[in-house]
Amino acid sequence: MRALFSRTVSEGARAPPIGESRFERGAPRPRARGRSATRVARVAFRVLTPEAFEWITRPHEPGAPARHVAELSELAGFAHTRANVWRYEPGAAGRRHRHTTQEETFLVVAGTLSMYLGEPPERHDVPIGGLIHVEPGTPLQTANHGDVDLIVYAYGTPPEHANAEILDSAV
Repeated sequence: MRALFSRTVSEGARAPPIGESRFERGAPRPRARGRSATRVARVAFRVLTPEAFEWITRPHEPGAPARHVAELSELAGFAHTRANVWRYEPGAAGRRHRHTTQEETFLVVAGTLSMYLGEPPERHDVPIGGLIHVEPGTPLQTANHGDVDLIVYAYGTPPEHANAEILDSAV
């Protein structure tokens, strides 16, 4: 799994083009005077593969395990939400923070996510395939206490453009 999510993209990478798909909905329906019609809808989409991810290493103490983020919002063309894929090395932890207006949902792709929620912080472990949803205003901190990389898809709405409030660490 690590090799799949550890590739980077060269400088100047661009979002993939928006695709277009046509499909028919239902069978042709008879119209007055013997005519028939078929409804055709267009669907706009973007497909992102791990090769398109540009990994950014987040600031961390020298010698400490790192966190890496692939920011997907612009690549995917999101207008009203925000999403990232995070890769935490074993032992890495994020900063404890709270968003005032943004709710966040985390889906574990690999490893086990340890999340510290609330005040005082309470630890919740989320396994592969598990999901945790955090309401706005809830203090949270993520960590990888395992011995393999943790991969997490994080989705938030509405997108906050200001920084979250940083809190004292729970770990």
